[in-house]
Amino acid sequence: MGVYISDAEVQAAKGRYNETDPSASYTLNARCYTEQTFLDVERETVFKRSWQWVCHVEKVRKLGAYYVADVQGQSIAIVRDRSGELRAFYNVCKHRAHHLLEGEGKVRVMTCPYHAWSYNLDGNLRNAPHTDGLVNFDMGDICLDQVKVEEFCGFIYINLDTSAQPMSELTGNLAQEIMQYAPDVNELTFSRRLSFDIKANWKNVVDNFLECYHCPHAHKDFCTLLQFETYKVTTHGIYSSHMAKGAKGENSAYSVAGGDCDDHAVWWLWPNTCLMRYPGRNNFLVLNVIPVGPDRTIETYDFYFENPEPNEQEQQAIDYIRDVLQQEDIDLVESVQRGMSTPAFESGRIVNDPAGSGLSEHALHHFHGLLLNAYKTAVK
Repeated sequence: MGVYISDAEVQAAKGRYNETDPSASYTLNARCYTEQTFLDVERETVFKRSWQWVCHVEKVRKLGAYYVADVQGQSIAIVRDRSGELRAFYNVCKHRAHHLLEGEGKVRVMTCPYHAWSYNLDGNLRNAPHTDGLVNFDMGDICLDQVKVEEFCGFIYINLDTSAQPMSELTGNLAQEIMQYAPDVNELTFSRRLSFDIKANWKNVVDNFLECYHCPHAHKDFCTLLQFETYKVTTHGIYSSHMAKGAKGENSAYSVAGGDCDDHAVWWLWPNTCLMRYPGRNNFLVLNVIPVGPDRTIETYDFYFENPEPNEQEQQAIDYIRDVLQQEDIDLVESVQRGMSTPAFESGRIVNDPAGSGLSEHALHHFHGLLLNAYKTAVK
């Protein structure tokens, strides 16, 4: 059964949003950030129909390697089969629905720990003990349900929509941009994960990420990492690019001495994945924004370096992001959530710089347009 909203609810959400001109536009109505109805619609029309980031390709690089991920409440097993093809299945045995795999590792076959039904890595049933006497039972008719999976710029993505377009068709020049700034992304390795439990709607977290209008006031240390006057934001079909040159010399965030990366290169990918290359040693960061409730979000922050153990400078960067930058942002978005839950706020003006500077909120406007398009698909 689908989740639907009325056209009147979509129009209320839209409010004074201007579809064509961010300089004349307001944000979406605060109801989108506070009511369960809109989160229910987003789960169906946004998250179950979009490419969701899962892990680095290193987890499933070898034949037989597997990785189990939670994708929008669904357990998904990703495996590299014997021919080298990447596959993903609902992690559910066709006998009695027990999970087949847990965590990560390497297998020759996928064997259910409940009754030992086993499956080849292509998903076909291999063995079902004590079924010889069953009527009309044909093992060849049984296979695991597949979901769409892609390897994209060093990472694995899942899409629960069986009719979804490939990422390569949807993302335009994103792959070329990432490989230009992070050509080593495939070879980096996972080092650390930070997790944050935030009392705010997931869209408030994304909104905050998409503009640096607040940075000179709220992130003074962060601004010393950059030549802020070079900050430029460009929107594309389902992503936006946020680029700036790194600062020369010392800064008050963390040491970048001797680092190979002197660019701040950041991409937001619809709807909830943020990909980042910060100044310093070779690195890549993935910020994943996971909705839990209308006023609760889990945010994970994964760090990829040349080695699993961070050196002193890399640990400084992790500590800065954990203890300073993210805490500043969490304070901001939680305050915004509280403000949106009062009768004093419905929507606010988009601050737009036609030149696309870091002080502009046009990427936020772009995100809201994609959300409205998704809402419209739920109208009945």
